[in-house]
Amino acid sequence: MEPVLQVSGLCKKYGAIVVADGVEFSLARGECLGVIGPNGAGKSSLFNLITGVAQADAGSVRLRGRELVGLPPFARVRLGVARAFQIPQPFAHLTAYENALAAASFGAGLVGAQAARAAAAAIEQTGLAAQAGLLAGRLPLLDRKRLELAKAIASGPELLLLDEVAGGLTEPEVLALTRLVAELKPRYAVIWIEHIPHALKAVSDRIMVLHFGRKLLEAPPEEAMASRAVREIYMGLTEDADGLARA
Repeated sequence: MEPVLQVSGLCKKYGAIVVADGVEFSLARGECLGVIGPNGAGKSSLFNLITGVAQADAGSVRLRGRELVGLPPFARVRLGVARAFQIPQPFAHLTAYENALAAASFGAGLVGAQAARAAAAAIEQTGLAAQAGLLAGRLPLLDRKRLELAKAIASGPELLLLDEVAGGLTEPEVLALTRLVAELKPRYAVIWIEHIPHALKAVSDRIMVLHFGRKLLEAPPEEAMASRAVREIYMGLTEDADGLARA
């Protein structure tokens, strides 16, 4: 299967600080790549490089074979890259539907009935049909998270980047959002940065571990979470001479 996204030799540094050091991976439609790592590992920087918020020093980012490096963010959105953020920032004075309509109009470049259909479909897919006419600023946090996903979907993506979208939710809300991501997954290539391991394990096909901008490993969820690198670097555990984990 042809990958939707192909990242090769991606490098970026700010002075002496390296945020991407030869990162490589590929992703097909219907796959979810979970990304974990300690603060400062380069997770958000990876998304910035894919979306064009930051420009790579070296390497390649290809979407369906089209090179994205050098293109501005708006061009990447039009080609099919969408990002949902941890802290939702909707147009608070617009309804949920109007927020999705803005994404369809300015993100996907749709007009008229096409934009309206895309917005309505995104609202429906994210379970917000009953809240479509409510002002976004008055929605509870879980629904604002759903709206963040709806805006991304309305822009017509092939690649969906989820940037800690479960952050700040209660456990039942995390489960609800995880189910939603699992429902959306077959339609897109998904990369999900998250600090909630069980959410990633429930949806991801593979988990990539970043540390100081380097990819330490990429493996199935159970294997990745059980790895020594994750236990020591991400969870802060070490093993004694008997192989027992110590905090």
